[in-house]
Amino acid sequence: MARYLAQIIVMGVQVVGRAFTRALRQEFAASQAAANARGRAGRQSAATSSLTGMTLQEAKQILNVSKLTPEEIEKNYEHLFKANDKSVGGSFYVQSKVVRAKERLDEELRIAQQNKENSQTDSHSQQHPET
Repeated sequence: MARYLAQIIVMGVQVVGRAFTRALRQEFAASQAAANARGRAGRQSAATSSLTGMTLQEAKQILNVSKLTPEEIEKNYEHLFKANDKSVGGSFYVQSKVVRAKERLDEELRIAQQNKENSQTDSHSQQHPET
């Protein structure tokens, strides 16, 4: 009787151990995919900063946005663009900075969306590996 009980316990431990190992491998693969995606996003963001001549932080300050939401960006852009129109006594220089800031933030949103789609594709392929 004790021998059967010991065998059942050993088999149970082996099954749990295999399941734990499999889950750990999947989590590690997902973690690696997320790290790669973050690395791509960082490189793309840095390249965009150098192309536009404006950092993400500077663009957020110009448009006075804290979160990168298209609605908030558009609302603040419209207000600042109209407020700095030359016909109402505004500054063309400031208006051009507002336009460049919006372009920079729109590009950042595009990069974030692209990385989100890539990570979903990566995680989907991780969950359903080809056999």
